[in-house]
Amino acid sequence: MAATTVNPDLARARAQATFDPLQLTHFIYDGPEKTNRKRYLQNIAIKESEEQGFRRNAELSREEQYEEALRKSTYAYRRTAELGLKDMTDIYIFRESIFDESPFALQYVAFEPTVKKLGTEEQKAKWLPLIQSFQVIGTYAQTELGHGTFLRGLETTATYDAKTREFVINSPTTTSAKFWPGGLGKTSNHCVVMAKLNLDGRDCGMQSFIVPIRDVDTHLPLPGVSVGDIGPKFGYGGMDNGFLILKNVRIPRENMLMRYAQVQEDGTFVSPKNDKLVYGSMTLIRAQLVGSCARALSKAVTIATRYSAVRKQSEINPGAGEVQVLDFQTQQHRLFVQIATAYALSIAGRASIAAYNRVSAQIETGALEELPILHALSAALKAFSSWEMAYGVEQCRLACGGHGYSLASGLPKIYAHEVPACTYEGENTVLCLQTARFLMKCQESASRGEKLPSFVRYLNNAKNVTSKLSQDFKLEDLVAAYEHRAGRMIAEASKRIQDQLALGLKPAEAWNMSSQKLVDATIAFTHAFVVKAFIQTVSAAKFEPSLATVMQQLCQLYALYGITKYSGQFAQGGYLSDQQLDLVEKKLYDLLASLKPNAVALVDAFDFPDCVLDSDLGRYDGNVYEALMEFARRSKLNKSEVHEGFYKYQKPFVDSLKAQSKL
Repeated sequence: MAATTVNPDLARARAQATFDPLQLTHFIYDGPEKTNRKRYLQNIAIKESEEQGFRRNAELSREEQYEEALRKSTYAYRRTAELGLKDMTDIYIFRESIFDESPFALQYVAFEPTVKKLGTEEQKAKWLPLIQSFQVIGTYAQTELGHGTFLRGLETTATYDAKTREFVINSPTTTSAKFWPGGLGKTSNHCVVMAKLNLDGRDCGMQSFIVPIRDVDTHLPLPGVSVGDIGPKFGYGGMDNGFLILKNVRIPRENMLMRYAQVQEDGTFVSPKNDKLVYGSMTLIRAQLVGSCARALSKAVTIATRYSAVRKQSEINPGAGEVQVLDFQTQQHRLFVQIATAYALSIAGRASIAAYNRVSAQIETGALEELPILHALSAALKAFSSWEMAYGVEQCRLACGGHGYSLASGLPKIYAHEVPACTYEGENTVLCLQTARFLMKCQESASRGEKLPSFVRYLNNAKNVTSKLSQDFKLEDLVAAYEHRAGRMIAEASKRIQDQLALGLKPAEAWNMSSQKLVDATIAFTHAFVVKAFIQTVSAAKFEPSLATVMQQLCQLYALYGITKYSGQFAQGGYLSDQQLDLVEKKLYDLLASLKPNAVALVDAFDFPDCVLDSDLGRYDGNVYEALMEFARRSKLNKSEVHEGFYKYQKPFVDSLKAQSKL
């Protein structure tokens, strides 16, 4: 990864580390063997990318980005097969080192998992070989032009015709057009369509249907199908997000995914044991998004931290000369908090996937007891992590000053690509309110003295007690502070609903009038979960003493920053005193100074190759200014010394003014 010549300021910052970053890299990637495997695959991908002459998105038009994304994707998919890669982690590593957006993305993150999750054994035997050989290229269409997270409001219909044993799929209104699915615009030939099942005029809820949309040979839209790209977006130029309008499109009965909900040949409907089983693929994507958000923030803070070690500006001591901007406490506060957040979210992402895998295994045996817990947890973590990531990436961009605004920095791309996570797979506020319903049920159970899920068991102890937090800031006391805050806020949200009901409001009205308090309570619950997961994982890890100290400091920084950010919530009810809050603030500033020598090592440990960062500011060798100048020279506007616009518009305009001035 290292270049022959490294910027001396970055080299000095790297040399200050008190621990070996490779040990932390091994922790992130589950050991030396997997780390070496990752690097081996990345090196192959990097070498081949250079040989293929793949181009950077920053220098391409939107249409060129789509075509280049197809070129990179088809190459990467072909090579993973040729290399015999079977493990999904290996495949992801190789592909990520070649492309960062793919028109095929929904094929493997939504379409195929949905068929696996919701298809019968017969359906999987039919469809999966076609999907895995790319004879069938699919996407997942749920969101409509007029409806998103509110699934009951979706308007696409699937009416069963018992005479022909077919479903007739329709988009009855303008707002019922499917809108936004990735890969739908130009790439996919099939689609899992979420539609309202209609049986003899009876609404049987949302179900999943495999709908062919393009001819597999000519790629032309099939009869009754209107499909296309939705146009330029804030980012993600290489992804063909699309629209889909269906008019009397007939599909065989067997194209309804019927593992849980079923329609028999005579039109008899067999309900699933639990309605949420139908939305299993959404739960998986939400669980995966936590780790994706952590990775995005990790990239952004790697770029900003390395650049902050290279960039010199202003003086701290007059006459002593310019210093690295990383020397300024304000820059440390902006970045080190994001480093801590990236590690915390990464660990929360592991917990999210572990919970999904555990509950999925239970579902396979018919045990559905923990399905509501998984739904609530994945929804809350997806919302919390994407909000934290969006804020953090923007802080990293701002930390890079004017150069952070350039596409060459890589930061605008990260922001534009990742911020949509706040709205796709469920708008965050709506997801928080879904989790809040679960939390209100837990609060009711707590009030009755019933057993609670382990991660909300503190609801039984949410009383007005004072904190033990002292100047040594024990990690268990920080966890206790977050759980107390969450418990109190959940209880207060429940009381708010009861108070509104007492005023005569209907339950739905009382819920709406309490909704902001419910969202705040959900955020507090999720924050407590992340803090606890971070601290428990770090405490259980077998680090060398030097690294253990740094990771404990990182845990403290993450937790203490949250206390300062939400100090009113922690102080409410007298839980934390003014004196304790003063200690929190002082310790936070002390931690910034303590972590400063290790800042570059902490981001180096993420082990991103330059091609994955795709940033002239975040280069491992720190040769930032040379790279920026080269990027500027390659601007298409520089292909000619005088642009044709000068002759067409600028010169005639100036000449006309000159002529007028002579009159």
